[in-house]
Amino acid sequence: MSGVESGDQDSGLRLAELVAAFSLATDLGLGQPMEHVLRSWLIAVRLGERLDLGAEARVALYYVMVLAWVGCVADTAEVAAWFGDDIAFRSDSYRVDLAGLPLMGFALSHAGAGTPFLHRLRLATNLVLTGGRAVERGLMAHCLTTTQMAGRLGLTAEVCDPLRQIFTRWDAKGVPDGVGGDEIARPVRLFHLADTVEVFHRAGGVDAAVEVARARRGKHFDPEVVDLFCGTARDVLADLDAVAELGALIEAEPGLRQQLSERELDSALEAMADFTDVRSPSRAGHSRGVAHLAATAGGLWGLPGGEIVTLRRAALVHDVGMHGVPASILDKPGPLTGAEMERMRLHSYWTERVLARPAALARIGAMASLASERLDGSGYHRGLSGAAIPATGRILAAADACRAMTEARPYRPARSLKQTGGPPGRRCRGCRARRRRAAPGQTADRPRRAHPPRDRSPHPHRPWRIHPAGRPHPGHHGQDRGDPHRAHLHQDRGLDPLHRHPVRHAARPAGQPQSRRFVGRIPDDTRHRRP
Repeated sequence: MSGVESGDQDSGLRLAELVAAFSLATDLGLGQPMEHVLRSWLIAVRLGERLDLGAEARVALYYVMVLAWVGCVADTAEVAAWFGDDIAFRSDSYRVDLAGLPLMGFALSHAGAGTPFLHRLRLATNLVLTGGRAVERGLMAHCLTTTQMAGRLGLTAEVCDPLRQIFTRWDAKGVPDGVGGDEIARPVRLFHLADTVEVFHRAGGVDAAVEVARARRGKHFDPEVVDLFCGTARDVLADLDAVAELGALIEAEPGLRQQLSERELDSALEAMADFTDVRSPSRAGHSRGVAHLAATAGGLWGLPGGEIVTLRRAALVHDVGMHGVPASILDKPGPLTGAEMERMRLHSYWTERVLARPAALARIGAMASLASERLDGSGYHRGLSGAAIPATGRILAAADACRAMTEARPYRPARSLKQTGGPPGRRCRGCRARRRRAAPGQTADRPRRAHPPRDRSPHPHRPWRIHPAGRPHPGHHGQDRGDPHRAHLHQDRGLDPLHRHPVRHAARPAGQPQSRRFVGRIPDDTRHRRP
């Protein structure tokens, strides 16, 4: 659908702003507060100024800093299999110098976290016997994935090559093994120090940051960078909240002012979507599939071309907040606990916050955050209902639910497209017949008569009504007198993008347990469980 508008027009968004927004999602995956990566960049760039980095080197430093942890999605499944909650594992890893015995002790203490003792013992034994080779493979996949992301964004070798060295160490005990010292690119050496001292400074102030830098001098960190930092720590760490004015910081660096065209923005958002889906193997291709369904439904609905473009882009990034949900929850084969469900429900809120700035991205983010809302008010994170959900939000929610139900999940098998109620725009046999019988000048979506369809209930004085569980129930003449499609589709959730009005539900007797909501004729578990 990107062809709706000219692909060469200026999108009003810079590449540096887009990757900065994506770095906020990366912060969630690291178990750190939002803007951790950006604050780390500010530390690194201040040190770089004292090292007389040139203009091109400063641009490369920016992209290395904001993309370095993007590859976490590649090793998420591996980390979760060995250590349980991958986000908690990464958060705790900042406290340890990850080499030699400290690394082994840290890995053994986290092996199989949250699982029965015998399973933890078996994983710990495997770690010792294999020397952690599986973890090393995960780290290599991380570096490769990060490099691929940079390549898809059109970045040069000055950025891509250093990203292969993210897990190196000054003492050459990192990954890949044997790479250390001056072989490590300078942007990576600055990244190693800045990424760690930001965490310690936030927790314990300047003294804590200086202490950890000195403790890892000559091991993980470049001695020259450590000495420079320790001598200027108070100046380097001052006013890190300046990252809130990111637009001004980017404007001050000419090499970061690159504007994205409409076509380039679409490609960048597709890359973000693909890397977000990699967090869970069962979700591969989900965001692209939702984008296709949503754009198709938007066209059938008759949305303007610009709205369809925005809707497709929102669908691509509607799950970017999933970076804040551990793989142990996303891929849990059994039911979620209350706490796990609450954490899952936060992902739409995080999506909106990640994409909240700049203004050109905020509109996409606001629309993307509606993917989990439902017409009956049972969705999240706002709990909107009825007309409070715009048409584009309804379409996106329908596309997301339909695509999710046709994909296998660890807790259920995939369903057929027929079971989900069909693709956007599918109409029943009766509706197609009415279209064929429509007189010239009549619209196919309107009944030929103003009165409702003939009552076929067993009690003529009690016309049919749609029950919350999807069964006919005495009550009123169908769900919408103006739309004959609705009376027989039995979609009490109102997820079909062709439906233009909220669906009314039968009252549930007091004390009766809540029945399952239906989309078409199958249970919609995307609200009660996971999409």
